[in-house]
Amino acid sequence: MDIVVGVIVGLLVLMVLVTAHEFGHFLAARHSGVRVLEFGIGFPPRGLAWIKDPTTKKWKRLPRSEWGKPQESLIFSLNVLPIGGFCQMDGESANDKRKGTFGNARFLHKTKILFAGVAMNWLLAFLIFTVLAWTGMPKFLENQFSVKYDETSDKTVVTVVEVLDESPAKTAGLKSGDRIIAIDGAEVSHASEVTKYNSEHADQTVTYTVEREETTQATCDCPAEAECDCPAVTTAVEKILSVKLNPADSEYLLGITMNSGQALSKYTWSAPLVGAGLTVQFTGETIKGLGNLIWDVVSGVAKQFNPNEATREEGRAAIDSASNQVSGPVGIIGVIFPAFTSAGPANLAFLAAIISVSLACMNVLPIPALDGGRWLLIFIYKLRKKELTKKKEEKIVSRAFLALLILIAFVTILDITRFFK
Repeated sequence: MDIVVGVIVGLLVLMVLVTAHEFGHFLAARHSGVRVLEFGIGFPPRGLAWIKDPTTKKWKRLPRSEWGKPQESLIFSLNVLPIGGFCQMDGESANDKRKGTFGNARFLHKTKILFAGVAMNWLLAFLIFTVLAWTGMPKFLENQFSVKYDETSDKTVVTVVEVLDESPAKTAGLKSGDRIIAIDGAEVSHASEVTKYNSEHADQTVTYTVEREETTQATCDCPAEAECDCPAVTTAVEKILSVKLNPADSEYLLGITMNSGQALSKYTWSAPLVGAGLTVQFTGETIKGLGNLIWDVVSGVAKQFNPNEATREEGRAAIDSASNQVSGPVGIIGVIFPAFTSAGPANLAFLAAIISVSLACMNVLPIPALDGGRWLLIFIYKLRKKELTKKKEEKIVSRAFLALLILIAFVTILDITRFFK
């Protein structure tokens, strides 16, 4: 059930992010005098449609019988497939010279239109990060951007979820529900700290300070020889337990599962600064990750032609590393979103902001099927002072789009393989 909810949430979030991207194109096109034929949420087939009456300037339902006919005004549509959105401009070929078309727009206006979607995704990420900074920001990076002077953070508690039978924890008296406060006198606030300390002190005796809820019967004044129903009282009791950990090569050292929750940092006046800082930071991390990914693929493939077996093995390891870094639609919607959805709204919003940044970074890449690539194509032909005909543009873009589809299909196969593993 969690997976189903996560998939639905994932589709909705991705649709919002892509629609926001297309809305950026829409705003820039209208501002630049380029006619927009249709703005759609979701992908066809069309479900519902409205058209703006040119006389009254009011929206009205567009009858199904009119769907296939050319219209003089902007159409707004809701479509069946919840996988994004689109902004259909008039004359999207760079060579179209009709008035009000994208092709007839000045180069500066084309630049603004093509990169407005990217800007919208960065803006959306900034807004999400800013709201999270006010309400509670999760931490996913060790050096995550923050403003220390304005930061407050909730203290987390390490709680014992389960104690394994015949384990050192069971022998020492640890119980489910115990809150681990300290180990050998040093305070702990996260399960990873407990795990790290245990691994550094394998086969040694360590002292756990835990807090436990204990219920006792309260004493109350009763009449002589009368039965009283005195209420039970629950109090937090601190206990010190000595535990002899298992050797390092054992299946487990302590024998418990833990939950440390998640500390959320909150900001006041600096929330917009944190929002901007995180947007810049995750943009840098995304670009760095893309660079490492490309390097792993290129170097890995190149090493396969080396006569040395050890070098070829290094190349295979680099390619495997690259494949593990990539997630396609199946991995994002079927695995990542269900995990983040179950982790709470703050984590889900954080993921949405990161994906929004990723969409921005991907769309500036010089691939003709993407915004950055289309701009570069137009720019190169402008520098060369040559005409970019509709036929040439469609040929280049369609080939790039086909290569992109093949890459997406390959990544999807990897996702499905990992999913079933």
